[in-house]
Amino acid sequence: MLLDNNRRNPSGILPSEITPQALFEQRRTVLKAAGAAAASLLLPTQAYAAQTLDFQKTAYGKEEKLTSFEDVTSYNNYYEFGTGKEDPAREAVLFKPTPWTLKIEGAVKQNKTIGIEQLMKLAPLEERIYRMRCVEGWSMVIPWVGLPLKALIDWAQPTGNAKYIEFISYNDPRHMPGARIPVLDWPYVEGLRMDEAMQPLTILAVGLYGKVLPNQNGAPVRLVVPWKYGFKGAKAISTIRFVEHMPYTSWVKAGAREYGFYANVNPLVDHPRWTQSSEKRIGSGLFAGRIKTRMFNGYDEVGQLYAGMDLQKNF
Repeated sequence: MLLDNNRRNPSGILPSEITPQALFEQRRTVLKAAGAAAASLLLPTQAYAAQTLDFQKTAYGKEEKLTSFEDVTSYNNYYEFGTGKEDPAREAVLFKPTPWTLKIEGAVKQNKTIGIEQLMKLAPLEERIYRMRCVEGWSMVIPWVGLPLKALIDWAQPTGNAKYIEFISYNDPRHMPGARIPVLDWPYVEGLRMDEAMQPLTILAVGLYGKVLPNQNGAPVRLVVPWKYGFKGAKAISTIRFVEHMPYTSWVKAGAREYGFYANVNPLVDHPRWTQSSEKRIGSGLFAGRIKTRMFNGYDEVGQLYAGMDLQKNF
């Protein structure tokens, strides 16, 4: 009499097809080890991104409504990782901002290097809630954590020939897909006049919302100048060079009619393709009205830096 295997074994699986328990346990161990190995590839980046910063809160921008962390970290201009606003958050995931060293060179008493950890000890870290304005007509309010750029300048000991500072961003086409496309002349270069760099509002940001900078926001260190349009904020700075003449910056090189060296927020000077007289606050809602743009983005204390200058010519 033939046995009805389906009645005795409802699953229909033959004993010969069942993996022995010892082999199953071995396979599970192998898979677990493989998973751990794969996870370890991301561990340095994940560990860095999870770090919180020890900082002092300040009165800067305390009356402002913050842009959400989600918006701040998902809607970015960072062409090294793509020209779309969502590209940086996606493409910068594996970028490793540690270890990191900045080169200090040019018109200084001595060329130097400084690690990111040493940089953060040059002055107490502070939270600065700044309004940030993009030339495309949108804006955010971001709680940066950083230190005055002046602290680094004092440490660098520039000579009397230093009239400007040039900021050069890290450039690696292997890990930065946007840098493989000649949308700009890489590496990204920005610059400030020395008195602009020394202004107390100018900071080197190393974090936002109390944590280290996310990759897509310029980790591990970026420039923040709140009275200027956002493209002045060089990200992932690798070299700071003190120079005698005005730097030939990336956006001036790409389109001098559209992106002036000074890039001061000025509602009276329109971009050829966008009005600068008003702005749209990211995260304010679909039906929220536009905000009237204020001169110098509302940071009136910097006006004295440009006394006597024609700000429609020097835009």
